[in-house]
Amino acid sequence: MATVALRLIATTDLHAHLRPYDYYRDAPDPRTGLAKAATLIAAARAEAPFSLLIDNGDLIQGSPLGDWAAQAGGSHPMIAAMNALSYDAAALGNHEFNYGLETLDAALGGARFPVLCCNVLTPEGAPRFTPWTILRRRIGADEIAIGLIGFVTPQILRWDMSHLTGRVAAMGIVEAARRYAPACRAAGADIVVALCHAGISRIGPAGEDENAGLTLAQSGEIDALILGHQHLKLPGSDFEGLAGVDAATGQLAGVPAVMPGFWGGHIGVIDLELEKRATGWRVASFRSELRAVEPTTPADPAATAASEDAHRATLDYVRAPVGAVSAPLASYFAMIGDDPSVRIVHDAQLWYARRLAEALPVLREAPLLSAAAPFKCGGRAGPEHYTSVPAGPLALRHVADLYVYPNGLRIVRATGALLREWLERAASVFAKLDPALTGEQPLLRADFAPYDFDSLAGLSYRLDPTQPARYDDQGQLADPSARRVLDLSHEGRPLDDSAPFLVVTNSYRAGGGGHFPGLDGSNVIYDAPDSNFDALLQYVRAHEVVAPTPGGAWRLKPWPATVVATLPAPAAAADFPPPPGVSVASLGPGLEGFLRFRVTPE
Repeated sequence: MATVALRLIATTDLHAHLRPYDYYRDAPDPRTGLAKAATLIAAARAEAPFSLLIDNGDLIQGSPLGDWAAQAGGSHPMIAAMNALSYDAAALGNHEFNYGLETLDAALGGARFPVLCCNVLTPEGAPRFTPWTILRRRIGADEIAIGLIGFVTPQILRWDMSHLTGRVAAMGIVEAARRYAPACRAAGADIVVALCHAGISRIGPAGEDENAGLTLAQSGEIDALILGHQHLKLPGSDFEGLAGVDAATGQLAGVPAVMPGFWGGHIGVIDLELEKRATGWRVASFRSELRAVEPTTPADPAATAASEDAHRATLDYVRAPVGAVSAPLASYFAMIGDDPSVRIVHDAQLWYARRLAEALPVLREAPLLSAAAPFKCGGRAGPEHYTSVPAGPLALRHVADLYVYPNGLRIVRATGALLREWLERAASVFAKLDPALTGEQPLLRADFAPYDFDSLAGLSYRLDPTQPARYDDQGQLADPSARRVLDLSHEGRPLDDSAPFLVVTNSYRAGGGGHFPGLDGSNVIYDAPDSNFDALLQYVRAHEVVAPTPGGAWRLKPWPATVVATLPAPAAAADFPPPPGVSVASLGPGLEGFLRFRVTPE
């Protein structure tokens, strides 16, 4: 029986990380970037006579280079680099829609490879983008027709509603697969590979799932899967113990799969052995693996050359002066108290909303609050992934370091009861501390997402991690009797669950991002013309010197003195003051370049 070998090489969630450079720190970053991943790609290609190179989305947004390119228009530097590397195809990710359809269409116009998405439709129900393509490759004496089909998380309609409402519709991933994968096969595809910008859910299917990778594999429509969106890795330990997933070998319901991390730190490789039968080609065997970029991995000359002009323009863009700050800001301890690096975002959002309220009576109907989260707090992104802004002059890169996403500013209606649940969901980032233990215990869950740790400025409260979490990270009620949010008050009085409030937040959270109870887009009362980053930039420019001064509006409830709760932070944190109401002490080196700090609420 005839067999042939085909290699799939994949990147995902590059997020406009083209060069190994951190524009927020204005310094090289040897661990990331397409230019370094391209060296691994070249080696993987050289090992296999027949291969396809694929990107799985979230390509044009996520760094200052992406922001500069969106403003500059024209040829996009990420697309130019991918052209130089001869990508065979790409899929759209959810963040492709952050800048609007016109910017997206302009960026894709320069691609010399198909960019795929089958489940974003016109209002009339036709595919808005190319849904699938067939690439024919002669492998030895045989010609193989490889079908590639693209999927994106359908939640884009909520997360980017200001750009998409009335202009596109979205279909669930599995529903779209059942419509378009058979059409791809009917057009002659021997095998169908899904470029699925979604991950793997830890809860069962529930309709139009955000992370439908496992359900897609179980549908029987797909022969191999490229996954993404979650910034996790498969094969690897991130999905160990999940039913239907073989995390060691990279299989979902027996279908070969990879999820190669984010920012170009890894590439994914799937080697398929295809067997020819009377009924056509089938996958006889496979091997899935990830390959990591190392600090010593050299950058690819072609990708570097293709990005030179964009790199220099981005440096000019991020170095432009915009204001000044009275004291240094850093997010090293933003997970353990009312922190200045988050407080400045609160101050800016409230300043922006109060100016709007002068002309908009609807914004004067209830007290204004602000929701904000620390976006850069280490975690799986490593010990360099923190906000750090020195005192003195502020460049645009510093403001971008404080608010790294191009979310649209939204104002939502809420009751006191909804706010209480909002904070309970945020508090699920904490591990449960056992007051009876005297050894070290991590304060944060290993997979915590700092961007889901909202604080609410305008309220006072304490958080108690010795209690179980009320919600899991999918927003599911995990323990109905649990309460980590204590002493919740507004203007010195206990919070009335029926009291109305208006909360300034972002489009991601207002549209249901992070699975916060009561937030699904239906209670948005104002869709601002500016992003949260724009509001912060306007605030900085409007003040000669900004001076965020948190007063300890939220604190951790003290736990027994015998409890040794630890927080990972970089070495620079040793010389930085913690927020009000908490003390920290270094316990020495931790894992992967972090230090361990003992956290003691006062």
